[in-house]
Amino acid sequence: MSKKFTPTPHDAIFKQFLSEKKTAKDFFEIWLPDEIKSLCDLDSLKVKSGSFVDTEMKNYQSDILYSVNTKQGQGYIYLLIEHQSTPDKLMAWRLMRYSMAAMQKHLEAGHKELPLIFPILFYCGEKSPYPYSTDWLDCFSGRDIAEKIYTKPFKLVDVTTLDDGEIMQRVD
Repeated sequence: MSKKFTPTPHDAIFKQFLSEKKTAKDFFEIWLPDEIKSLCDLDSLKVKSGSFVDTEMKNYQSDILYSVNTKQGQGYIYLLIEHQSTPDKLMAWRLMRYSMAAMQKHLEAGHKELPLIFPILFYCGEKSPYPYSTDWLDCFSGRDIAEKIYTKPFKLVDVTTLDDGEIMQRVD
């Protein structure tokens, strides 16, 4: 009998370890900020598929994705954990991408509102401390303008509120 080679055995152990509800609940009790923890009914933890396929049909996958009910009744919060043993300068973007993919999957399941996704990076690499920012806006070369673009309402050009004369005046 040959042994199956796992290129990242620590990743497999991590997934197995945190796939157990009691272990995951203990992990979140310790590591979730109080503000987020106060929203979560951790007894309702469920492991979800963290596999996503983008529009080019490329498969990408978060390590572990959980859903929890909110303490306020109906609603969902997802807790996403990514295990990483090597630093990645764009890790914050990757976690944002996984978060957006989980939101899309939630909408495709028939829900009408976006869920909250709380990403956590579980880092166990040799380089200490983790050398890169965990703020996805720091992944941009122009962080200041990125912050203005991606944390504010988008620009709306609503021509339905203009009469034809106003539209013609604006086109020169």
